[in-house]
Amino acid sequence: MRVNHVGEVCAQALYQAQALSTRDPALRQHFEHAAREETDHLAWTQARLRDLGARTSVLNPVWYAGAFAIGLLAGRVGDRVSLGFVVETERQVEEHLQGHLDRLPANDAASRAIVHQMKADEAGHAAAAQAAGAVPLPAPVRWAMRAAARVMTATAHRL
Repeated sequence: MRVNHVGEVCAQALYQAQALSTRDPALRQHFEHAAREETDHLAWTQARLRDLGARTSVLNPVWYAGAFAIGLLAGRVGDRVSLGFVVETERQVEEHLQGHLDRLPANDAASRAIVHQMKADEAGHAAAAQAAGAVPLPAPVRWAMRAAARVMTATAHRL
């Protein structure tokens, strides 16, 4: 659950940076709406960590800063690329969440409910970004994103 919480910290940063970097008021609202939904996810994962007697990552400020920088970069490249970044990010998050669901004990109904809802919301964010004009990201960018996510996941699991 700590890894999922870190993902939500990063999602906050990405969407906030993308909202700041777009000049399109409708797209800004899109990013701000997604950030509000991610705030729910952040609260759910934090509460679940508390229930489990676990803690959040000590590196949350680092995760936030890095994700904010990436969101600004994506936004500076252009709105369609920024939306493409959302699509790819959310697809990768969906895969991660499915893997989490596969590993969660069947009797951990609370965690399973949170992860199921987060997965559905992330799919909605990807679909909305696609509908708003996202362009596919080049394969090397997608690979780099996946590699960075693996490092973040492994580190956040421990720290």
